[in-house]
Amino acid sequence: MTTPRFAYAPAFDRNIGWLTEWEQQALRARRVAIAGMGGVGGVHLLSLARLGIGRFTIADLDTFDIVNFNRQFGAFTSTLGRPKVEVLAEMARDINPELDIRSFPHGVQPDTVDAFLDGVDLYVDGFDFFALDIRRKVFARCRELGIPAVTAAPIGMGTGFLIFTPDGMSFDDYFRLEGQNDAEQYLRFLVGFTPRGLHRPYLVDESRVDLAGQRGPSTVAACDLCAGVVAVAAVKLLLNRGGVKPAPYHHHYDAYAGRLVVSKLRWGNDGPLQRLKLAIGRRMFAAMSARAAPPAPSHAPLDALDEILTAARWAPSGDNTQPWRFERLGDDSVRIRIALSHARNIYEYRDGEPTLLAAGILLESLRIAASGWQRAMAWETEAQSDTTLTLRASFRPSRRVLADPLLAELPLRSVNRRAYRTRKLRENERAALRIAAGEDVVLEFQESVAARWNVARLAARATDIRLRAPEAWPVHRNVIDWDRRHSPDGIPAKAIGVNPATRRLMRWAMQSWSRLSGLNRLGATLTTAIEMDCLPILRSAATFSIRLAPAQDTRVNRTRQVLEAGQALQRVWLTAHRLGLAIQPALATLIFANYGETGSIFTTEMPLRRKAARLATAFDRAFAAK
Repeated sequence: MTTPRFAYAPAFDRNIGWLTEWEQQALRARRVAIAGMGGVGGVHLLSLARLGIGRFTIADLDTFDIVNFNRQFGAFTSTLGRPKVEVLAEMARDINPELDIRSFPHGVQPDTVDAFLDGVDLYVDGFDFFALDIRRKVFARCRELGIPAVTAAPIGMGTGFLIFTPDGMSFDDYFRLEGQNDAEQYLRFLVGFTPRGLHRPYLVDESRVDLAGQRGPSTVAACDLCAGVVAVAAVKLLLNRGGVKPAPYHHHYDAYAGRLVVSKLRWGNDGPLQRLKLAIGRRMFAAMSARAAPPAPSHAPLDALDEILTAARWAPSGDNTQPWRFERLGDDSVRIRIALSHARNIYEYRDGEPTLLAAGILLESLRIAASGWQRAMAWETEAQSDTTLTLRASFRPSRRVLADPLLAELPLRSVNRRAYRTRKLRENERAALRIAAGEDVVLEFQESVAARWNVARLAARATDIRLRAPEAWPVHRNVIDWDRRHSPDGIPAKAIGVNPATRRLMRWAMQSWSRLSGLNRLGATLTTAIEMDCLPILRSAATFSIRLAPAQDTRVNRTRQVLEAGQALQRVWLTAHRLGLAIQPALATLIFANYGETGSIFTTEMPLRRKAARLATAFDRAFAAK
């Protein structure tokens, strides 16, 4: 059987109808220059090649890296480390072997702009967002040479795009970058591309936007959309079909919002409304940069064990302290040291039991992560003291191990105190949660309004004690992250479950114990407890309690029991997320009830000690029969 040979006419025959046969042949003779072969530049080349354009000039000085995989069409494991220009030229020629491609493997430099634009019919901008100096030079030279230029920016899950024609508004007149410092140029470029800000409502993690650090999030959906709108503009411009709206017209299509906005910015960024947006943007993006998350490593993890250990960051712990440290012992084993106590931490009770539960959650997270690499995990206790627990975990390759169904839920499981759905739990959901718990723990659901109200009152009492105890104030002050939506080492303020006004008041009060205690005397704890405990519990499907099942073997080590209970709790938590449910842990109620029951002295204020004792009595009445 002979291999089919390439032929131009049948390869692009399906374009005919939207194009005439003459127009298709005209595209075959046109040359398009594309600067940048990354997220948008690479897909521009491939899309325009499939339109049948026959000549290209391409430029890029970079090689493919692991961080390109989310959006760049030439990024594969097989192309890591290879020049982007080389890879994309190969991919384009695999579409059309007849292509005439001129490559600039060192990118476009100030002294090569003319060579890059030689004989070009259309320029397509694919530079990195922050490469503004060379971008301005290329657009200016296109204007001088009479070459139309198109630029499309991937924004969220949409695209903002502009067309610059030789007789229309220039790039510099639109964006007004002349004489501005780098930070101001980045801001003006972004605001000029997004005058209506359609993407802002669904930006879920502002810490990933850092204009000062030249970093921002991206999606392949936006890159695809950029290629689509540029391909259409290319057809109109190269075939003189007309119908384009060049700058100062700006286009922003957002697929997520389902909106297309075409704006005419008569003065570009120099218009009064744009000036106002720039003023707001300066403050907003400066604040984002100040709160920005540190950049991720630019290299891939070295091996499977590194990948497995990264799952540790998804394991919850008290106040997000992550009280564990790892020591690699080889390619398939690790030592885990867990700090069981912290000085003056009132939440560490019963010999560090909350930390043991969190450590069990960590172990289950590691087991689930290991399954994705076909590795079986086993763990054992090496040593234990009053302050430290040392475990040893091994991850042995095994073809019998299949990826755990809960693997995808590890980074998705969330914690918040917002109102949940109040529909009743389905029987299959209860059954799935009980199966996930296994035989080591017992789940008991409280679903009626009366039962949930009873639990809500207990939780509110615990919050009242917690906010009034002077020992708790420094814990809360240090652990609440008031600025970041996703905190790497604390609790995001927006996750504690109070409205913005209460949150601002709390931030002010937490600065000193005198402020906080003064507010408490005015009854602020009541309002906070209602918001944090009563409303979320009453506006949910159910509460549930989880306890250890009676040990079949009385010789079972208590530490191991609690660790295994933590593993079961993580399975329940992840299963709930897989079912579309959400869980908010409420350990403070149990902690303060225990203090009240044992008479532990955690505060010198006698009224609080009496409140803790009454909470213990109420807690016993509520759960004694369970």
